[in-house]
Amino acid sequence: MPWLVAGTVDRFGRLDALVNNASSFFPTPFGSIDQAAWDDLVGSNLKAPLFLTQAAAPHLLAARGAVVNITDIHAERPLAGYPLYCAAKAGLLGLTRALAIELGPLVRVNAVAPGPILWPEEGFFDSTTRAAIVAHTLLERAGCPQDIARAVHYLLEDATYVTGQVINVDGGRSAHL
Repeated sequence: MPWLVAGTVDRFGRLDALVNNASSFFPTPFGSIDQAAWDDLVGSNLKAPLFLTQAAAPHLLAARGAVVNITDIHAERPLAGYPLYCAAKAGLLGLTRALAIELGPLVRVNAVAPGPILWPEEGFFDSTTRAAIVAHTLLERAGCPQDIARAVHYLLEDATYVTGQVINVDGGRSAHL
């Protein structure tokens, strides 16, 4: 991942912000978790953000920049049938807070935890399940990608006194999940 950071700095001359947004998501019923699922889910949801942030840290420190990790409400409220995904996102949430300590006071590190925004293309949730999830949000609707983008923008540009925090952008679903 140092090559990604180096390429960015070579092209733009600096690095002010990092958003760790890559993620794999699929069910892993307990008792059938294998090494491939571990490598995929932990790799994309925890390992990659750690090593990318580590590679970017010198540049972010120089720029007094910010990091935003995309976690999930299921980092704190696990989803049945997805224990490995939930554990990886819980690790990312812990990493967010740990990196806020490690990189402060010069770099702010926060997270955004989306609720129902876009559904996985693989069809893990049928229309009945989707409707139930949306009905369980206090706003009784799904969000849109712009809702997440606005929260990320806030944390990168405007939240100069916020670090080590997670903003749940979930229509109120986490209020009573």
